[in-house]
Amino acid sequence: NAYYFANRQEYILQNQVDIGLALDTDEGLFVPVLRDVVKRDKEDLRQAIGRIRSDVEARSIPAEELRGATITLSNFGMIAGLFGTPIIVPPQVAILGAGRFFKRLEKEENEIIEKAYLPLSLTFDHQVITGAQAARFLKALIDCLANEG
Repeated sequence: NAYYFANRQEYILQNQVDIGLALDTDEGLFVPVLRDVVKRDKEDLRQAIGRIRSDVEARSIPAEELRGATITLSNFGMIAGLFGTPIIVPPQVAILGAGRFFKRLEKEENEIIEKAYLPLSLTFDHQVITGAQAARFLKALIDCLANEG
């Protein structure tokens, strides 16, 4: 959760997590920003996403809501595909792509169970983030999603 300014070779850690949500529309891609997500509960986030989506569709989203994301989420799986290589938009240092959610039957011990999968693709800037840091972030995210069950 940082910005990197290549011209100054400077990175600035951000305390507030502001997620850019990549939304595909007939008029093109819009990336409105969900502010301070860590401090918000699930219901508040759901309502905010619904309002943002409506504002984008009505083309009435304020310009300030399209700026300042600290990380972006691209849900290309809504259309097709499992994995992708999302491109970082500076000064952000990471973008997370979510592929198509799927379920699969698997044998676990002597039981057949249905397991859910959400393929994730994380692109990050090695000038600021090490592979180990990115892997720890991804593991924490996966653990969090798994606990939401």
